[in-house]
Amino acid sequence: MEKEEISPVYHRDAIELVTVAVEYCTFLEKSAEKTRLEFVDTTTKLLPLLYLKAALLPKYEILDSEFFTMDFVTEEEYNIVRANICKTLGEKDDYLDVFMEDMKYSESPILTTISENLADIYQEIKNFVLSYKNAADEEQMMNALADVKENFQYSWGQKLVNVQRALHEVRYTEDDDF
Repeated sequence: MEKEEISPVYHRDAIELVTVAVEYCTFLEKSAEKTRLEFVDTTTKLLPLLYLKAALLPKYEILDSEFFTMDFVTEEEYNIVRANICKTLGEKDDYLDVFMEDMKYSESPILTTISENLADIYQEIKNFVLSYKNAADEEQMMNALADVKENFQYSWGQKLVNVQRALHEVRYTEDDDF
């Protein structure tokens, strides 16, 4: 008896990415309820999982050339998430980033914020999760997976590793007011 082949949209790697993505989004949406230590400790654990699950996805082909991930996250939701993270991190929100595109034209690092990078990742991931969840068929689900994988490669994956470094610094630098 032959084993029935499972659709790529229900493959373990896809489901695990969706699971971690939902956990990440839910956690950030509740960041105002967390202390700085709780927030940083959990985020430094979620980000590597999110990176790993996205990296494990194979490259999918977009089946509909006119497909684009819908923008479910409103500007207001984005700003609430970003502001809550900023408030939780306080003065630890800023960091110098040397891996930004603008750095090519600068001789010094660029000041950026953990809150903005995490909110950018949140927006990409939440839009993916809702596109995947609300898809009318497997073709649209496949397109959502292809899109999130491509965006991971060219956008939010780099932001994730940059902000992970900054969060590591916040978490493990000896500081009395952590």
